[in-house]
Amino acid sequence: QVQLAESGGGLVQAGGSLRLSCVASGLTFSSYTMGWFRQAPGKEREFVGAINWSGGRTYYADSVEGRFTISRDNDKNTVYLQMNSLKPEDTAVYCCTARPAWRGIAYQDTAYDYWGQGTQVTVSS
Repeated sequence: QVQLAESGGGLVQAGGSLRLSCVASGLTFSSYTMGWFRQAPGKEREFVGAINWSGGRTYYADSVEGRFTISRDNDKNTVYLQMNSLKPEDTAVYCCTARPAWRGIAYQDTAYDYWGQGTQVTVSS
């Protein structure tokens, strides 16, 4: 049974930083592309970023490019989302996702097979 468990969310002031973690189990982690999505109240879920199986390639939404960084540690079955210069509009539930690496990178949520429960990030102004 595949499980993705996020942690690290919380309340932070605008301009602050948070690092989210997502630990995966039940799959061969290094064979999966990992993604991060977020959903704010009343809005559709949106792509934040993704990282390929080796960590050598990362992809970001324009809204977070230059502020957020995705990394992974395949020995720890963990993917990270470092978020800097946070803005109130970054407030959302952040979820990590997994997709078999052979299918490549995807930006649509429907392209990912496994999802975590999410962690709340709230940025106050």
